[in-house]
Amino acid sequence: MEKRFESRVEQAFYELSGMQEMTAQIPYVTVDNFPKLGLMTSLRFLEWAEQNPNGVISLPTGKTPEYFIKYTQFLLENWDNEKGIEIRSQYGLGEMAKPDLSGLQFVQIDEFYPIDPRQHNSFYNYVMKYYIEGFGLKEENALLINSEEIPLVDNKSFLEVFPDYNIDLSLRYREATSEVEKMQQDSIFMIDNWCTQYEQKIREKGGIGFFLGGIGPDGHIAFNTRGSDHYSTTRLTKTNFETQAVAAGDLGGIEVSRNRLVITIGLDTITHDKDAVSIIFAAGEAKADIVKGSLESKPDAVYPASVLQRQKNGRFYLTTGAACKLADSVNQYYKEGEWTQTKTEKAVIDLCQKLNKYGHHLTLEDLKADPYTSQIPNLSEDTVQLVIDAIQNKLEKGMKADNDEVVYHTGPHHDDIALGIMPYINRQVRSASNEIHFSVLTSGFTAVTNGFIIGVLKECQNFISNDEVQMLEYPDFFEVGYDKKWDKDVSHFLNSVAERNENGKRRGLCHRVIRSIVGIWKVQDKFHLNKVIASVIGELESSYDGGKNSPEVQKMKGMVREFEEELVWGHFGVPVNNVHHLRLGFYKGDIFTELPEKNRDMLPVLEEFRKYKPTTISLAMDPEGSGPDTHYKVLQAIAGAVKEWGEEEDLSKLRIIGYRNVWFKYHPADADYIVPVSLNSLDVLENSFTECYMSQVNASFPSYEYDGKFNELTQKVWVQQLKQIQLLLGKNFFYENDHPLVRATHGLVYMKEMTAEEFVTMAKDLEKAVEENPF
Repeated sequence: MEKRFESRVEQAFYELSGMQEMTAQIPYVTVDNFPKLGLMTSLRFLEWAEQNPNGVISLPTGKTPEYFIKYTQFLLENWDNEKGIEIRSQYGLGEMAKPDLSGLQFVQIDEFYPIDPRQHNSFYNYVMKYYIEGFGLKEENALLINSEEIPLVDNKSFLEVFPDYNIDLSLRYREATSEVEKMQQDSIFMIDNWCTQYEQKIREKGGIGFFLGGIGPDGHIAFNTRGSDHYSTTRLTKTNFETQAVAAGDLGGIEVSRNRLVITIGLDTITHDKDAVSIIFAAGEAKADIVKGSLESKPDAVYPASVLQRQKNGRFYLTTGAACKLADSVNQYYKEGEWTQTKTEKAVIDLCQKLNKYGHHLTLEDLKADPYTSQIPNLSEDTVQLVIDAIQNKLEKGMKADNDEVVYHTGPHHDDIALGIMPYINRQVRSASNEIHFSVLTSGFTAVTNGFIIGVLKECQNFISNDEVQMLEYPDFFEVGYDKKWDKDVSHFLNSVAERNENGKRRGLCHRVIRSIVGIWKVQDKFHLNKVIASVIGELESSYDGGKNSPEVQKMKGMVREFEEELVWGHFGVPVNNVHHLRLGFYKGDIFTELPEKNRDMLPVLEEFRKYKPTTISLAMDPEGSGPDTHYKVLQAIAGAVKEWGEEEDLSKLRIIGYRNVWFKYHPADADYIVPVSLNSLDVLENSFTECYMSQVNASFPSYEYDGKFNELTQKVWVQQLKQIQLLLGKNFFYENDHPLVRATHGLVYMKEMTAEEFVTMAKDLEKAVEENPF
């Protein structure tokens, strides 16, 4: 393969990628999985650091750098050990001396403003923990963004000047109308001057020599959002919705991130040194569209990362999922290996989209003129009809009723199952011959805000003081009674839904929360209960948004989510005993979640399979290992359990159903089932989500794709998928169809089916990626 890169690391990974051509505006390298992305970036960083021991570096914060950080620390600690030598030799650095990072000069990329630098969710704290301390850099050589050290009027603290954390940037352009506004206006200009000085200090160093950054869903790098000037410098600025949605996880909800400004270096700051190495890394199919736009466009304000075209060493490092929509990847997909039915379906369906033509209007000339459909073997007038027949067959499979099945639906988080395949489940639960289970594998406490819990606990206090929690009077309640009648809680809540009784619903939630508190804190009586509730309210009110809660509060938040899940499936008469809460141990609310462990995370899943002996298992299908990384780690645990179970029992008839929801989407060619979605199904999802997922209905942690409830985004996706198939089959196929389910279709769900053997084979690649991790 032709040499393309001066870097030995990049050349080694490029050769391993098997890439045949590269037509993008910025060179890039692809790897198979998320951990390997971290390995590549780590090796390239260490290669550069050895050549530039006093160089200027900017490194990223957040979840994407997890394996970059872990591999860098491992390699530095094991440079001359057998494993370290093996890794270095494999990727071109076998003869390289161990770099000394202590002389490197660090530049912090960005920060929320204002934020207490001691908070674990501040980027300053992250930099200090993982880079200054973790990499052994010297703090005196670092340019850092510490909100407390940015001077304001009269040496006031940021809370004295901006007591609600809100900063009105219109004060830059208008007259102040009060003494407070004048103080804030003068302080804003002082912050602007600080940013100018920060920029000047970077320029005095010669600019950034090694930049590594992630890319946001809108294409932002650092906090340079879509539309940023390519000659922008360090500044205090607002963000856009997509960025706020992503930052919500850091700051404790979009209620906070929507109003928080940021300080960020600019696009010109990043590219000032034309000889610098600037790398953007991205993982997962969720990034595929923005990666395509960033790499295949000329410099464009819509794609901030396109600014890297200025630098000869500008690079993108990508997982295959993040690269899957690049023209090079699509070309290689169709050129490599044998031609399959999936390729035919994909090429024809995509041609309908490209030409905006219904399938039955496509001509043989259209097929021959397209670079992909023209490759279909035995291309003829019948080709499109064969694809139409195949898609109709998938639709028929999606309408087939399941009977006499033991179905075990799994979700990484609460609401994933509902948002993924509820229309499919709607029909399964109608057959009394089916035994249906729902299992959420993580606690999900991170999705519950402090504000929500404080409100619920204060309601609990009111209900208790008004003697409206009668179960507290039962003689054995605090010993054993609290742990009984969980189904009654669900029934009472859903009765209140039917009655449109808001007070009844809130009482129902408070009943469940009180049961949880008694169990978690070993409450002994009503006095003790009131004391615990007051103490928890005090703890939450004194903690900052996004702060890590105590294990007890985490458990209580998780049990709220568990109750919500029980309520959703209670709509269909599913008993609490059939809704399982596995609370796998890798999920702890840390920045970097741990890898699944066999005894802690896989065996609980295996025990479920042994106990219930499902004939069908569903799961969220994210095999690449990218955000949300919980999906990937849950998939690992399930794959390990299926593998072990397969050594004990014959699983030749076990069906594995893969679904995707708002984070990832299937192409219909990759799906095996296409499930019709009626307006009735959409109403069921809307009502159950709104009534039951109480902690989520205001979307404190929304998707960057939609400013609203997740079920509304899901509906949008399902409707788009219908339009995709309508363009192939024709709209009249649906409204004139003989089958009432088809006539009632107003959306579609795509699902993939595998045998246990196929699933385990796929999972072996995951296992290999995990086993390769030396830490």
